Amino acid sequence: MEKLAETQEGSFYTGTYRNLFKEIGKTDEEIISRIRENWEQLFNGDEDTRIYYPVGEDLGYMLDTGNLDVRTEGMSYGMMMAVQMDNKEVFDRLWNWTMKYMYMTTGENAGYFAWSCNVDGTKRAYGPAPDGEEFFAMALFFASHRWGDGPVPFNYSVQARNILHTCLHKGEDGVGFPMWNPENKLIRFIPNCEFTDPSYHLPHFYELFALWANEEDRQFWKEASRASMEYLKISCHPETGLAPEYAYYDGTPNNEKGYGHFFSDAYRVAGNIGLDYEWFRRDEWEIQEANKLQEFFSDKDPADYRRYAISGESFDEKSLHPVGLLAANAMASLAADGPDQLKWVELFWNTTVRTGGRRYYDNCLYFFSLLALSGNYKIWMPK
Repeated sequence: MEKLAETQEGSFYTGTYRNLFKEIGKTDEEIISRIRENWEQLFNGDEDTRIYYPVGEDLGYMLDTGNLDVRTEGMSYGMMMAVQMDNKEVFDRLWNWTMKYMYMTTGENAGYFAWSCNVDGTKRAYGPAPDGEEFFAMALFFASHRWGDGPVPFNYSVQARNILHTCLHKGEDGVGFPMWNPENKLIRFIPNCEFTDPSYHLPHFYELFALWANEEDRQFWKEASRASMEYLKISCHPETGLAPEYAYYDGTPNNEKGYGHFFSDAYRVAGNIGLDYEWFRRDEWEIQEANKLQEFFSDKDPADYRRYAISGESFDEKSLHPVGLLAANAMASLAADGPDQLKWVELFWNTTVRTGGRRYYDNCLYFFSLLALSGNYKIWMPK
């Protein structure tokens, strides 16, 4: 197998996944029960808790309960959750809904997915959001490896490769734009702009795309993985560890309309770093970054989380998604080695899923953290 990183201690190489819940004394039975319980709450629970809704015999969607729409972010997240939970029915319902209503076949964004739709499938927007495409591709590869390919649109590996091809080669015929800047190999916030979102940077996904994408694109993904890791180093604040929601290619915050602050999108960076370290043990910087983030929040009450400048100054505005922030900081414990590492795991274990109107984003980050901290956010390799 081709070596992808400098060390071979991560789960990709060993096949072993760390279970931090066991490190705080939880039993296998308690952990399995908790995962099943939280899955049931999010996918089959009552109207104050669930975020997944089946439709008819073969469709389903993830509802952004704060905005009352369906987003590629949530659909791709739901697919990743379903493949990790070995729930092919939910996965196929979500993918079927996505292809039926979100996939665009005409216009400059043909081949991409409309980032926002109404629950009846009508499009609210005709542009894509790249975090959806990269999660769709990864979830589809994992589905192919776990369950095998089926008939269109369930020929998962073919669909994944097609998505990644479009992401890199869109615009070569003069129509549309690629999702990655071809020169610096960094993911764009949207295809037709020249800035990025640090939380979109998933070097651990790109390492795997370098194995499974079309042959001619594999070198690009190797370079993109390295580029994104280096980009995270310059976009996260050197003292606080906080990342902005949007940032320019030189790492400086994009402060237009307040998006240069540490707020909702940026929460995901902590979890991404934790998972990257768990899978690939890529860079000692990830340990330092995770420690800084956990230290910054160590004296803050989740009920009083706020908007922050990346240098650490707080604003009066409260966090819209405090449970999501807590969950992502706990997921960073996969990389951290500071004194609060297991305290965050304990805090997360003692936190319930969010209910009410803003629950969608929080509980997506919550369930990813639950999977990761229990050793169940796995790389599914070809059989």
